[in-house]
Order: sequence, then C-alpha cells, then structure tokens
Amino acid sequence: MSAPTPTSSPSALPEQVARLAEALCQRGWRLATAESCTGGLIAATCTDRAGSSEWFDRAVVTYSNQAKTELLGVPAALIDAHGAVSEAVVRAMADGLLQRSPAHIALAVSGVAGPGGGSADKPVGTVWLACAVRGGATVALRCWWPGDRAAVRWAAVSQALDMAWQALSK
Repeated sequence: MSAPTPTSSPSALPEQVARLAEALCQRGWRLATAESCTGGLIAATCTDRAGSSEWFDRAVVTYSNQAKTELLGVPAALIDAHGAVSEAVVRAMADGLLQRSPAHIALAVSGVAGPGGGSADKPVGTVWLACAVRGGATVALRCWWPGDRAAVRWAAVSQALDMAWQALSK
C-alpha cells in the first residue's frame, strides 16, 4: 500500500488551489469532483478561491453506494465485487462524472476516514483517489494516512489537488 505524504497542511491548501486554478485557466479547462469520504471538502477548498467559477464546474457528494450508482453510473455489481473503497470504484466515479459533465478533468475519492469502518484489507486511513482527464487516461492511487478523521480527510484533499495538478503538468 502506498503512503504518499500530503503535499501540504490545510493552511497551505490555498497555494495548491492557486497553482491548479492557474493551470486550468491557461488551458480553458474546468474541474469537477466526485467525493465520498471527503464530503465535499475538495469542492469547498476549490471554491473558497475567488473567481473559481472560471475553472470549477461542479461537485457531487456520493457518500452512499446508491448515490454512486444513481448519480455517477457506477455499476452496483462493481461496488458489490470490490467495495466502495477500491480502485475500480473510484475510477468508475471519475469516469462517470466526466461523462455527465462538460468538465475536462474529474477527481474522485472514496475512503475510510474513521474512526470506525476499517477492516484488515482496508484499515482506517485507507483512501482511493482517481483523476480522469477527458480524452486521456484515468489514474488511480491508493493511500494510507495515520491520524484522526480530519487528518485523513485533509490529506485526501491535498493529494487530490496534487493529482489534478500533476495531470495538467503532463
């Protein structure tokens, strides 16, 4: 299991957003998010920036499996086979969001933020992230972060912003 270190603390997230916003605006692209364990924190972090309507399209909080299926088109059989916290599901979330929006890049996140809900295979702190680029690849990353619920969620926000920026830097 990979354990990347978040690239910033919550107080440094505006800097990550500024870098991402600049890259999106330079391309005339828009971002969308599909969030589960972060509950909309990625979208909130992005839209805290004035002028975000120029580059942020939409956010969908799909906390339940039913929401993932209804709003993003994630097949229920995929969730049954792999669980909501899985590579297959976050890839389907990101791809489904791109199909349902005019955005050029989509971020998806699903994880076990805690304090309960973990298992031997997916302990508390396990988070799957995906970044899909229209006309390009969908990249997924499994992470594990120690700490309480807030620490795991903020680490996921930071990592998601970094994934989007990395995708734009290619």
